[in-house]
Amino acid sequence: MPTPMPVRPRLGDVVPRDADPDAILSAFLDWVSASGLELYPAQEQALLEIAAGKNVILNTPTGSGKSLIAYAVCFFAVAQGRRCFYTSPIKALASEKFFALCNELGPENVGMRTGDASINADALVVCCTAEVLSNMALRMGEELDAPYVVMDEFHYYADKERGVAWQVPLLVLPGTQFL
Repeated sequence: MPTPMPVRPRLGDVVPRDADPDAILSAFLDWVSASGLELYPAQEQALLEIAAGKNVILNTPTGSGKSLIAYAVCFFAVAQGRRCFYTSPIKALASEKFFALCNELGPENVGMRTGDASINADALVVCCTAEVLSNMALRMGEELDAPYVVMDEFHYYADKERGVAWQVPLLVLPGTQFL
């Protein structure tokens, strides 16, 4: 009889509460290992910088595990009881990330704001379009509770038409840690 495959733990089930960054990083790395994944060097370096509280630009090819690092930022936020905005250029991607993060972190920890829809908008992790976060940053400035921001599809920064939505939070939220 074949040995059954071990069930990968859900990320939300291993979140340490009130832990220091080293303990949070260790818990995340244990989850990665339990998931049967091995980190690439760029992922390892990015995780260390995130744990150190630094901003990170992760410029690696498609399929090289950038989403895993984004999950780590969300994991840090939930472990610390702080907000994280996961931004994307389009509503469909925000919705996709919302469902994926609900599955991993639990629906009680994840919300969505797209302009058209708002679900659990006060959650610790909020998936939204870049324009939604940009508008919030313009309205509230440094008063916006946004200790962490993931900017998916960051290459739009250079887009003449839409890049401002990525640029505004970087300029208006100096206390935010960005990926």
